[in-house]
Order: sequence, then C-alpha cells, then structure tokens
Amino acid sequence: MKKFLALLLSLVMVLSLAACGGGKGDEAPAATDDPANTEEPAAKTVKVGLICIGDENDQGYTYNFIRGKEAATEALAAKGIQVEWNVKYNINEDSGCADANIELAEEGCDLIINNSYGFEPFMLQVVDDYPDIQFISCTNQGSWNDGRDNTHNAFANIYEGRYLAGVVAGMKMQEMIDNGEITADQAVIGYVGAFSFAEVISGFTAYYLGAKSVCPSATMKVQFVGSWSNATEEGNAAAALADMGCVMISQHSDNTTPATTAQSKGVFHTGYNNDMISVAPEASLIGTRIDWSHYFEYAIEAVANGEEFDQDWCHGMDMGAVVLTDLNEDIAAAGTAEKLAEVEAALADGSLQVFDTSTFTIGGQPLTNAFALDTDGDFTPDAEEAVFDGAFHESYFQSAPYFALQIDGIEWLNSAF
Repeated sequence: MKKFLALLLSLVMVLSLAACGGGKGDEAPAATDDPANTEEPAAKTVKVGLICIGDENDQGYTYNFIRGKEAATEALAAKGIQVEWNVKYNINEDSGCADANIELAEEGCDLIINNSYGFEPFMLQVVDDYPDIQFISCTNQGSWNDGRDNTHNAFANIYEGRYLAGVVAGMKMQEMIDNGEITADQAVIGYVGAFSFAEVISGFTAYYLGAKSVCPSATMKVQFVGSWSNATEEGNAAAALADMGCVMISQHSDNTTPATTAQSKGVFHTGYNNDMISVAPEASLIGTRIDWSHYFEYAIEAVANGEEFDQDWCHGMDMGAVVLTDLNEDIAAAGTAEKLAEVEAALADGSLQVFDTSTFTIGGQPLTNAFALDTDGDFTPDAEEAVFDGAFHESYFQSAPYFALQIDGIEWLNSAF
C-alpha cells in the first residue's frame, strides 16, 4: 500500500511539472514577449502651416506647391511621420501675410512655410516672437544669413529647367525656319514676366540661351505685368506679344492664360509650374517646374526628429527638385526628345553651363566681372565674384537667383518692379 501511495505521489508531481511547462526548452514566455510590449511606437506628428499667394485653381504656382505638399505627406507617412497641414490661400503680400503667420503660430504649428517672394518681409516681422517655431520663405534671400536660428530660405535651380524648355522652343522655331514657315529673323519669343526681379530675369535669360543654342537667330521680347498672379493681365500680355509677331510664348507667371492665349493666336507656348498641354494642346510644347516635395520632406522630417536643417537650401535636376513636364510629341520638332536627353546629360556632367559667358554679350561686350556691370554691386550677399571658370554661377552663393543683367538679344518692353 505504501509503495502504491509513493508511486501515485510521484506521478502527480510529474504531471504537475509538465502542466507548468518546467521542461528545458519549454520555458514560459518572457515578459518582453507580451503583446502589450510589442506595439509599434506611435507615429510622430508635425503641424505645418502653408501660406499661399493663390490657390490650387490657378493650375500653376500655388497648385504646384499643393502637389509638393501631397507628395511629401505620402513619403513622410511611410517613415512614420504624420503631417497636419493648415493651409491659408489667397494671402496678399502685405500685412495680411504677417497676420497669417501669427495665426498659424498661435494655432500650434511647428513649421510655417511662406510660398511667395513678397511674403518674407512680413514673415520676418513675426519670427522673433516665436523662437521655437521654424519659418521658411521660399524663393527668397533675407532669412538664411539674418543671424536667427529659426528662419530659412529655399529655392531650386529652375534655370536648368528653363534652359531645357528653351531648347524645345528653339528646336521648334528652327524647324519652322527650315520648313519655310517663318524667316530666320521671325524667330521671336514673347515672354510674360511677373516682375523685373532677378528670379524672373535669370529664368528668361536661361530660357533664351537654351533657345539660341539650337536656333541662332532667335530673339526675345519681355513684357512685365507687375504681378505674380493676374490671369487677365498675363493673357493680355501674351496677346500683345503675339500681335507683335512673336511665334513662341513663354512665361514666369502663375496662371495658364498665356498658354490658352497662345493657342487662340495660333502660336506656340512653353509653360511653368504645370503641364499646360491639357488647356492648350495645339500650342503648349512642354513646361518645367520645381518639385517642392523633396524640400518639404527634408525640412518636415528634420523638425519631426528635432534636428537642424539648412538655412539656405538649393538643388536642381541633380535630385529631382527641377523637372520637365511631358513633351507634346504631337507638335514638337522632330528629334526634340533625343536633343533633350543630350542636353540633360551635359548639364548633369558639368560639360554644359547654362550661363556660359562665351554664349552671350552685354552691350556687345563679354561678361568678365559681374559686379563691374551691376549698378549696386550686390549680386550676392557675401560680395563674392559670381563669374569664374568661364561661367556666371547662378544660385551658387545663395539659393535665390541673382542674375539680373540684360543681355543682348532680349528686349525689355517695360519694367515692373
């Protein structure tokens, strides 16, 4: 009986140990394997304010910023960063811009982006009251060296895209010459410019040099409209240029009316900020734009991680910050796509400089010293020489353009400062 009881007790102990999983290799799960401890970290959230001079209905400048905002939001979400946007549309370049910056700051934004050149003075009235908020002025030049830690400038080498769009325009005009549709002296470009600021001058000069590289007889007329975004005046300027005999229209303005006007006048067009083929399929050859998503992603990620980011940021085709829109193969000159690939490769490897000083003159003279020809001697804030190695180096010392010279072959019909 005692032996039976002992055997029974031993069996109970073995079963108890098995039930408790006490065998080697069958240890109970460690506390760290508890599902409650394996949850992924919560996503970071950044509140971003965006102040826009227009709205997405312009299908141009502000619409391009909205595209950048949406693409950056998607890219950041994949990195675990959520963005809460507060966008203010149709803000004027006046005290209303200062008010918009204050409102966004008071609403808890971590980062505030101003998208127009004329916004910066009003932004700078506000920034000292909010030292923990980062402020960005796009396309401008007063923030990056102002001694503050929370102000930034950003732009892109859009002159590269302008040059390439000019190549497309020049090839079309040269084809028209070769086909007997126009004479060589009728290869005239009409350009609708917002203001006679360096940003605009740099862009249309690059465009003209691109056109002239493939159509040597090309000349250009520029009509300034005194506004970044006035659809009616932009259309009127394009109409006037076409009536003067311009066979190609381009623009540094925010709306699509130069494209639609060009089509109504039976001339060709290249655009800015958006693909304008949809509104002018018989006229618009190509466009170029800044892809702001790259910069937005970079700056917002830095804020999310509590990191510093560049006070002055500038990239171009090297990282996709400047892109071309689709080429309208139905109306582009034969061989345009191949020529574009050739020129893009030359820009990429440095064998082609957009502002190569051997390709243009000023008053019949070559450019050797930018400051000797500048009335205020202040192309760059650090007073460095912009001409070296045979080229004017645009956006080299600061992101904002500073090429403001009037070269031969380009006629300014008016000035709008």
